[in-house]
Amino acid sequence: MTKPNTKPITVWLTRKPSWLSASWAVVLILEELQVPYVIESFRFNDVKNRPCTDICPNGGVPGMYHHLEEVYDTEKKVTYEPLNERQLLNQYLHFQMSGQGPYYGQAGWFNVLYHGRIPSTIERYNGQVRRFLDVLSTYLSFMSWNCRLDMLLQTPPGEDPLAKYPDLIDDQGLMPNDMPKGINNIKEYEEQIAREAAEKEEQ
Repeated sequence: MTKPNTKPITVWLTRKPSWLSASWAVVLILEELQVPYVIESFRFNDVKNRPCTDICPNGGVPGMYHHLEEVYDTEKKVTYEPLNERQLLNQYLHFQMSGQGPYYGQAGWFNVLYHGRIPSTIERYNGQVRRFLDVLSTYLSFMSWNCRLDMLLQTPPGEDPLAKYPDLIDDQGLMPNDMPKGINNIKEYEEQIAREAAEKEEQ
């Protein structure tokens, strides 16, 4: 467990659709490890300029998952000690970074953000998203899911994007901005987190 006097970590969130942001994964890890943190935000375009590029030359917002695990996860809550399990985690990490992330990102760009419609490109990336779903449906069907596939693939209203994958559990409860339903902004979300933390301490 984290020491009570641990200095809060600053989590920077870009002002872009947060379903594109890796920072929320960092928040989840910090919550699980009970590491104190504060949330700050900055404009999305700022990540392409200094001083942000001094930290991440690629002009992105890095999620320091391994650092958090190595420094704060002394009880192995979000990772493993045995070699086989650790390598399996690395396998899925690279699966996400080298395939799932890029294809989902391109599908989101051409389906949602790009000013025109290029059918062949959309077909290509949507097809790859579905191929990755086949992989996930096979190997990760035991996990609960919280997806934004309806937004990513521009699924028609009322159509379930996971209908073809019955082994995947769509564990919703979030809005497209990744905040819980009923939460309107970061301030309300922080207040909810504080209330939940206080309730845990009272138990």
